[in-house]
Amino acid sequence: MSRHLPFEGIENFRDFGDYAAGTRRLKRGLLYRSAHHAQATEADLAKLAALGLSLIVDLRRSNERENHPCRRWEGFAAEVIDNDIGQEHADEWHEFIARSDLTPASFHSYMLDYYDGAPHAKRHIDLYARYFQALARTEGPVLVHCAAGKDRTGILCALTHHVAGVHEDDIVADYLLTNDPERIERRLPMIRAAIAEATGREPTDEALRVAMRVEAEYLERAFAAMRAQHGSIDGYLDEALGLTPALREQIHERLLA
Repeated sequence: MSRHLPFEGIENFRDFGDYAAGTRRLKRGLLYRSAHHAQATEADLAKLAALGLSLIVDLRRSNERENHPCRRWEGFAAEVIDNDIGQEHADEWHEFIARSDLTPASFHSYMLDYYDGAPHAKRHIDLYARYFQALARTEGPVLVHCAAGKDRTGILCALTHHVAGVHEDDIVADYLLTNDPERIERRLPMIRAAIAEATGREPTDEALRVAMRVEAEYLERAFAAMRAQHGSIDGYLDEALGLTPALREQIHERLLA
């Protein structure tokens, strides 16, 4: 089956449920992930409304939300989780491309550094903790998104899978579904133009593909950072995000068939 759901103006929209989780299985049609919704068409809004979303987690910084506000459908009533923490680092991507030589190696190195720090960024800890609290108590489908729906979203969806008991191989495979070749090729001109406008220089297509892809080693770097400070991924979930046994049980009953 295809996990990608086609939308006209929303990229990387996927169902990340319906995986085996021990002796049980994640429900389908309950867990969604995507890029932002600023370019959602009227048809997209109708499709989103039909999903019956009860919770949306917007992992973007406030400047990202202000520059590209998500469109909402008539009668929108979903709970939205976001925050304004960490705005002092809001331009880290633009600062990187301004000083970078824009080679594939530089983009790869940037991504490794990003994943090293992402799990313990104050804004992510706040967002991730509030997400799991809300996940345990809300009813109806949930949507997690950031700007591109690949890094911040990827880590949180992988943690959701881990909490549910999804096998590590499936966690990584789902994370790598961001690497849709057709989508990446389609978006190359837009990303190239944005970087050229910001820097006056144009990276190669190879470098752009590195910037737009995810790699299994990125997710492992995030997990390694969790293990380094907390002993394990479960230690991170407990100590950093406050996932008690009772909360985990609530999440299992909500997500697992």
